[in-house]
Amino acid sequence: MKTTVIAVDGFASTGKSTLSKHLADALGFTYIDTGYMYRAVTYFALKNAFINEQGIEEDAFKKALHKTSFSWSKDKSSKTMFFNGSSYGDELRTLEVSSWVSKVAGLGFVRDHLVYQQRILSQLGSVVMDGRDIGTVVFPDADFKFFLIADAEVRAKRRYDELRAKGEEVVLEDILKNVIDRDHQDSTRLISPLKKAEDALEIDTTNFSIETVLDHMFSVINPKA
Repeated sequence: MKTTVIAVDGFASTGKSTLSKHLADALGFTYIDTGYMYRAVTYFALKNAFINEQGIEEDAFKKALHKTSFSWSKDKSSKTMFFNGSSYGDELRTLEVSSWVSKVAGLGFVRDHLVYQQRILSQLGSVVMDGRDIGTVVFPDADFKFFLIADAEVRAKRRYDELRAKGEEVVLEDILKNVIDRDHQDSTRLISPLKKAEDALEIDTTNFSIETVLDHMFSVINPKA
């Protein structure tokens, strides 16, 4: 059976998750949110004190991480991703997790473990996968590749509005700093840095609605539609 892989990479808060979910739903594909996966293991590290004032306790974290896995729920009506048998929500979207996730994602053993998990999760059929190294590392031969960018200030405001809507007391300047710091960490890390694949289509989402960007992506995936 011929399967299709659509890779959606890009910077934080450029609309990757929302666009990827819409694409997957419309195409009948499985959506794999790798950001959720990196946030889940970051939350795992925080909850188990592998992250503390001194930094990341890499040896202990590595030993514990290799005993973890991601899986799909057994409910066939909807595919929910589980980490070690549990599903997570807003607890993964806090500013604390956001401030550590790029550092955790820069660890070689974390990326090796999660890339393996991502490939396992994608074996059921066609997928839309979003992240930062999908088109360059996880699936370099993906059928379609998109790379999303947007102005940092716009991305910070999107994140600010999202957190405020959930009742969190946050400061816009702190969110902007986090966005800029994550951009730098993601782009300059030695292992699987965030970068545009040579054959990826770059889309600037700064001034366009989700619907407009989605239409553009569909026109690339199915130009005869």
